[in-house]
Order: sequence, then structure tokens, then C-alpha cells
Amino acid sequence: MHLRYSYRVYPTASQRESLARTFGCARVVYNDALAARKAARKAGLPHPKSSDLQKIVITSAKRTTERAWLASVGVDPLIQSLRDLDTAYRNFFDSMSGKRAGRPVGLPRFKSRKDNRQSLRFTRNGFRIRGNGKLNLAKIGDIRVKWSRVLPADPSSVTVVLDPSGRYFASFVVDVEPDHLAGTDTEIGISLGLTTYAVCSDGTVIDNPRFLRKAEKRLKAAQRELSRKAKASKNRTKARRKVARAHAKVADTRHDWLHKQTTRIIRENQAVYLEDLNVRGLGRTRLAKSVHDAGWGTFRRMLEEKAQRYGRHVGVIGRYEPTSQVCSACGVLDGPKPLAVREWTCGACGVLHDRDLNASRNILAAGRADRRNACGGPVGPGVAIPRQARPVETGTHRNASRTGRKPRAAGAAGIPRL
Repeated sequence: MHLRYSYRVYPTASQRESLARTFGCARVVYNDALAARKAARKAGLPHPKSSDLQKIVITSAKRTTERAWLASVGVDPLIQSLRDLDTAYRNFFDSMSGKRAGRPVGLPRFKSRKDNRQSLRFTRNGFRIRGNGKLNLAKIGDIRVKWSRVLPADPSSVTVVLDPSGRYFASFVVDVEPDHLAGTDTEIGISLGLTTYAVCSDGTVIDNPRFLRKAEKRLKAAQRELSRKAKASKNRTKARRKVARAHAKVADTRHDWLHKQTTRIIRENQAVYLEDLNVRGLGRTRLAKSVHDAGWGTFRRMLEEKAQRYGRHVGVIGRYEPTSQVCSACGVLDGPKPLAVREWTCGACGVLHDRDLNASRNILAAGRADRRNACGGPVGPGVAIPRQARPVETGTHRNASRTGRKPRAAGAAGIPRL
């Protein structure tokens, strides 16, 4: 399987100039190739082949006075820029034909020099790792790398990325074998939320760190400072990078936290079951900021990637499963409830349920039934649950002290469920 290993790199001033020049040349080659394809389509001609485009926008263009500066950079990132254009067109056609799943993909667009994120890709012919640990790039030189961990294998390519905050990264692609962990009998269902990030079917509660909310005061101050700077001034560029660094710190902290949580969950459980949340739809509601701050999509993606690497299973049940309406003890559908209802008593068996803990157990039962391919069989949690529900469950109700019960952990925010 292919994995990416990203490291921070520290180019010198001259190397930053060389990288900026290479970024610009790769962008121009991409735009020239895109313009050639658009012109061919407008004229009713077939799309030119990649080999023909390479001769036109790279080989022949170097001999002209308008594009003679293309010879000052390495040819490898220019060729990879054309490969990126081929991939963009392939994704568009696959999306139109239904071969590519997910949201629709549009036609490729021209790249702008004002984009805050720039990237270059080098194959084996364009880079090498020196014995002293430096990364050598063609016509750029040896760049100092902060090796935070060891590469497990020889990389097949490297992508140099300049992010909006002005940081440079080297992202290596390596081919490694899956490292399967020892098997375990533990399986859990996870109910994701906002007030509490996740409630597991075994009673584990993961609090929501709210990284964006905690950094809002600092972000607002930096944004106000940016708005007061004159446009196209150097001070505005400095203020923009300050805002980008503040956002990058929030994103990096969230990313690190999600990695730690997903790694722990995958190591401790043989199978993990989630609910297919409509994150894109929730991102357009009044909860948009909190939903994007939670990063549910990244959480699910990390679980699936690590499950594939470590020999675990991640199952996703349908988003229309009534996980908040079914009693996990007897399987009776008790009907929809407002989001303000965090606890409810089953009218059939009289068991007092915590909303989120009950939902996570229903997710576990539905995931198990789905995994066993029980077509037409009962998906009710009364058939397959980790254990019988206790008369009073220890869950996520926040106001337990007011009712005379023992204090409990913070409650998960209501996610609209049918």
C-alpha cells in the first residue's frame, strides 16, 4: 500500500527563489497545456496527447523567446504538471460517466499566481536523499529536512508544498506492506456529536476539544489587523501570513488530536462502526462552524485508512437508520424525539436510556448485522448488542445533579437523526 510521509523543510533564501521560479514555470506549463486542449475542443479537434503537449508546451516552448526561461528549472516538475492536467481531465470524465463516486468534479481551471498554496512533484529522476540527510532537488540544490521519523522504504516521489503560512514541506510517497495487529474480540459503535465529540457503545466518552472556538479570540484580532492594511502592500502580506499561521496552528493541533484518537481506537478494537452523517449538509446550517471544527470527515477517513493498514474493520451504517429512536434493550421503535431530550424511557420495557449511549449501541448492532450480510433479517439491537442495558445507564446527561443522580460526563450535542 502507498503511504505519505510529510516533513518540514527549510530552504535557504536562494533556494526559495529557485522554488518560486519553478512554481511559476510549472503553473505556466499547466495553463499552456490547458489552453491548447480548450482550443482543440473549440475547433472540434480531438484532445492532443500528453506526448504531443509535452513537445509543444515544454520542448518547443524553450526555444522561443517568450518561454526561454523554462530551461532555467528542472524538467521533471514540468512534466508532472502535465500529468496533473491529465488526472484532472480523467476525474472530470469519470465523474460525468458515473465511474467516479462522490461529489461531481468540474472541468480543470487555469491556475493563478495569487494562489496561496503551491506544490511541485519530483519523481526518482528529479530528487535524491543525500547521506547527510539533505534532500537534493534538480536545479535547486540540497535542502535541509527536519526528519521527525524514519522513512520505512525508499520513496518513489516527493512533493514540495508551500502552504499559505509560508512553510515548506516535503511529502514522500512510499510503498509499504500492511502491518496487521494481533486480533481482538472487541467491537464498538461510535455516535459522533458536538457537545461531546464521541460516545462509544462501551460507555467511553471523548470530549470535544473545540480547537477553533478556543482560538477565535486570537483569530479575530489577527483578522482585524489584516483588514486595516492597505491592499497590495507589504504590511498586508505580513498580516495575511499571520492569519494563515494562526489558522495553521488550529488545523495542525486538530490533525494531531485526531491521529491520536483514531490510532487508539483502531489498536483497541477489531471492528469500529460509524454512522454516515451528512457532514456537507450540516456544514450549511447554523451549526456550520462547530461541524467544521469537529472534523468528522477527517475522523472517518483516518479510521478507514488505519483499519486498512492494521487489519481492522470499519463499517458505516446508513444515515437514515433510526438510531436515536430505537430502544437498545428491546428493539422497539419509540418514535422521534427533539434534540433537547437527552434521556428517555422506553415505553415498552421501561429502561431509562441516555440518548447518545443508546444510539452508539444501535450503531454497533446495525453495523454487525450489515457486516454479516443479514439481508431481510432483523437489524434491531435486541438481537445483537454487546450487553443488556442496565435499568439506569451511565451516559452523557449533563444535568444529573439536579435530578438527584450521580454526576455524569458532558453530553453529546444533538445531531439531527430521523
